[in-house]
Amino acid sequence: MPERGWHTDCVERPLSGLLRVLGSWVGAQPWPFLLLPLGLAGLLGCGLVFVPERETNDLETQFTPVDGPAKAERRFVQEHFPTDDGQAFSGQRLATLGTYATLLAVAADQESLLTGAALAEVLALDKAVRGIRSDGQAFTDLCARQRGACAQPNPLLPWLRGDPRRLQALLPNLTFPLFQGSLFLGFALGGVTLGPGQEPARPVRAARALRLLYFLQEDRDDLRLASRRWLQTFLDTIPALLGSLKLASVRVAYFTSISRQKEFEKLAKDVIPLVSAAYLLTILFSILSCSRLDNVRTKVWVAIFGVMSSGLSVVSSFGLLLFCGVPFVITAANSPFLILGIGIDDMFILVSCWQRTQVKESIKDRMADTYAEAAMSVTITSLTNVLAFYIGIATSFPSVQSFCIYTGTAFIFCFIYNLTFLGAVLALNGKREESNRHWLTFRKVELHDSQGSLYRMCCTGGSFNESTGTEYEHPMNQFFKKHYGPFFMNRWVKIFVVILYAIYLTSSIIGCIHVEEGIDLRNVATDDSYLIPYYDFEDEHFTRYGPRVMVVVTDSVEYWDPSVRENIENCMKALESSRFVDKTLSESWLRIYQTVAKHMSLDINNRNVFIGNLSALFTLNPDYKWDINLKPTEILASRFFIQTIHVASAVDEKNLLNELRAFAADCKVPMIINHPAFVHFDQFLVIIQNTIQNVLIATGAMLLISLLLIPNPLCSLWVTFAIVSVIIGVSGFMSFWGINLDSISMINLVICIGFSVDYSAHISYAFVSSEKPTVNEKAVDALYRLGYPILQAAFSTLVGVFVLSQASTYVFRTSFKIIFLVIMFGLAHGIIFIPVFLTLFKSCG
Repeated sequence: MPERGWHTDCVERPLSGLLRVLGSWVGAQPWPFLLLPLGLAGLLGCGLVFVPERETNDLETQFTPVDGPAKAERRFVQEHFPTDDGQAFSGQRLATLGTYATLLAVAADQESLLTGAALAEVLALDKAVRGIRSDGQAFTDLCARQRGACAQPNPLLPWLRGDPRRLQALLPNLTFPLFQGSLFLGFALGGVTLGPGQEPARPVRAARALRLLYFLQEDRDDLRLASRRWLQTFLDTIPALLGSLKLASVRVAYFTSISRQKEFEKLAKDVIPLVSAAYLLTILFSILSCSRLDNVRTKVWVAIFGVMSSGLSVVSSFGLLLFCGVPFVITAANSPFLILGIGIDDMFILVSCWQRTQVKESIKDRMADTYAEAAMSVTITSLTNVLAFYIGIATSFPSVQSFCIYTGTAFIFCFIYNLTFLGAVLALNGKREESNRHWLTFRKVELHDSQGSLYRMCCTGGSFNESTGTEYEHPMNQFFKKHYGPFFMNRWVKIFVVILYAIYLTSSIIGCIHVEEGIDLRNVATDDSYLIPYYDFEDEHFTRYGPRVMVVVTDSVEYWDPSVRENIENCMKALESSRFVDKTLSESWLRIYQTVAKHMSLDINNRNVFIGNLSALFTLNPDYKWDINLKPTEILASRFFIQTIHVASAVDEKNLLNELRAFAADCKVPMIINHPAFVHFDQFLVIIQNTIQNVLIATGAMLLISLLLIPNPLCSLWVTFAIVSVIIGVSGFMSFWGINLDSISMINLVICIGFSVDYSAHISYAFVSSEKPTVNEKAVDALYRLGYPILQAAFSTLVGVFVLSQASTYVFRTSFKIIFLVIMFGLAHGIIFIPVFLTLFKSCG
């Protein structure tokens, strides 16, 4: 190879030599290289029997940050404020979301649900739900209790006392959101129309929706299991129950605390036919693209076994990791689609290089030449892909960790099997070609025959280009050589490409600025799930009031000290100043106690008086007992409540969490804020940081590999540039396609790193390796050698993942969208931008 500017082939040259030797071994003795991978895959594949044991699809565990602050805050609340679901249940005081079933009843006539007919149906619905039995246990046996009775599913039901006619007496006095001075109806009534009055107790004129919320006990393990069984029975029977009630005045949607998890677990069943369809379509596409009219030179068997090689990689990696006890999450089900795409990419490159070898040479020499040219390019992309995914294991999301370790390991097997199993198939296919045997019958055929054209089409073959000694090239190779490559080397076309890239980059950056964060939990359900109407009703009628947030004083402070009480009050006022908080709906036992003490003329600046008279506060409201962790001489911790409002989107949830935590951090008293939903909100704090961290580390590592294996430093930088550019493009166009940045799309951005390096690395390595004298000729030569294999690889991947676009779930549709963007942008960089940019810097040549 002639001297070319800066040259760094100290790793590339010996490695290329080793791969040439491997190719000659495979060509000389293909059977061991064929049978050993089959045996290994069969052995490791036995680990797939452990899938049911290793499957861990708990939504909270997998899709929230491992070390999220809300988890530590929740542990503190659970330790210091125990609950008693059997006697003193309080929904707002739960440290978790609780165990419950809920129904949303919406007026069918678009007017108001506060009519006798509608409330009669609501009462009938309530009675029917209470009558559901599971394993002989009724709702009343398992319900969360307040003062000896089941907690009411809606605070208005006790006022009706089972008789909708009492509505006429209730309605003139009904106010919202506070009723009777302290009863909060924000979660109970939705779509409310209010009359003139003073907040927070304006008279109600109409209400479109009403919520029924049935909490069950979960304090003990036996009760928790029994409650979950009741919820499952509820889900099984509620459709038929709603049908039997023949509701005319209301429409009903339902949901339970186990619904999201149940729906998410169903995704695993949906992916099996998708994977099967993807492999079938990819096999068909590969066969078509590798087929020739020549019945000897056609590569049908190579195409079939090339897809099989990718399948063996998935079986081997999944089996090995399951044997080792690595958790299996549904996100790892995306791995076969990716492995299939990359594996087919490598196959097309091997076939392309094989076709340029001398037909009359021995199989051993042809395989050596094939590996010397192709295997180095395959090695670069395989190493970078493995590195990208193993770096992804460092993320905070277990779902991403699982995907990355399964996919990264599959890439290792894919690389090994492509150079052994697939190479052996290529060599055996070469032996068949050498003896001029038919691809299907394996019988020797004539090169030409005097019989009819149909016979010649089906039963002859073995021709090759005698002037070059190689197989006849595919017309697409000639297209890239004679038309496509020279067209893009025109100066004006290069200027147009640079302008086009500037438009692409500008659009992408604008999209990145507007991309939204966070997973919408409705997206774990299928499109036809019963969850969707529930979410729709909730979004339409119950978005005004958000979570009721705990404000927890975490240390034992001297509440009897006026300055401490002043500091606590200042903290509460700071929190209430947030645009997401309604200060008229806060609840503070300390404020009430100070009012009580003033009426009773108590000197609560004295420790003994303060602690000794708390019983008066508990007499006024027994629930306050659960807000104070009281010891004989001190208060270890206490909590207050604030009511959030207008938290309607993922952006609002992020801003709410950041604002409240900032106020709490600035408080002079040690304080945290907590709500069970904050465990999911925590993803907003780390999703961008994790994504940027993974991308930067992976890109840096890939730059290092490119510098070592591509013998020109500047061209290695162009490969790194392509990775960053494609990631920016995909991230930006995600927002245009309505995709949020969440753990699902983060997985696909890791995929983006892998795909984006493939096409650009192949072209860059071919450019550097070319012995043509000028940069323009080098670019044309690189496109001639690898343009069509890259095109084949891109479209075979798109064919394979196209089935994901037909999925009825957000998870798989998002995967399709992002992989589609990655393939299209990666392809554009590989065969348009990078070839042009390489020619603009002559030192790359």
